[in-house]
Amino acid sequence: MPMEYSSIHLNNLPDEILLIIFNKLNNATLLYSLLGVNKRLNKILYDSIFTNHLSLLRRQSNHLIAFRSLSSHLIYPLVDQILDRFCTEILSEIHDKIEWLDLESSSMERILLATNYPHLSGLRLYNIQAEKAVHLFSGMKVSITSMISNR
Repeated sequence: MPMEYSSIHLNNLPDEILLIIFNKLNNATLLYSLLGVNKRLNKILYDSIFTNHLSLLRRQSNHLIAFRSLSSHLIYPLVDQILDRFCTEILSEIHDKIEWLDLESSSMERILLATNYPHLSGLRLYNIQAEKAVHLFSGMKVSITSMISNR
């Protein structure tokens, strides 16, 4: 007896189900993949749940260092195509909603200069040398709540 298949499209799902699914995914991936698809998805994705904390970096699992370190992930920049879209489109659309950014050193300056972040209250930096941080943030009023570490 042949099995019948039904097709359910993302647009057919109620908002509540989409929120459950989206909450399981990375915010940056969601924004890059779905922002601009249609007005309904834009409205959901503009919610502060998805825009207030962004990790604009890639984490790659490294099982070889897991037993020697607190962190078992290596940190890399976003691929150029994704970084380009964030810097030219996405960040300027959601800049007033962003409260926290996780960035890695090679793309940090480009992301920070892409737009104004009026509500940014936290910044986690990865793979940054202290000299670069001092150079970039000299003359700014900065409250340091945690030290730079190699996690």
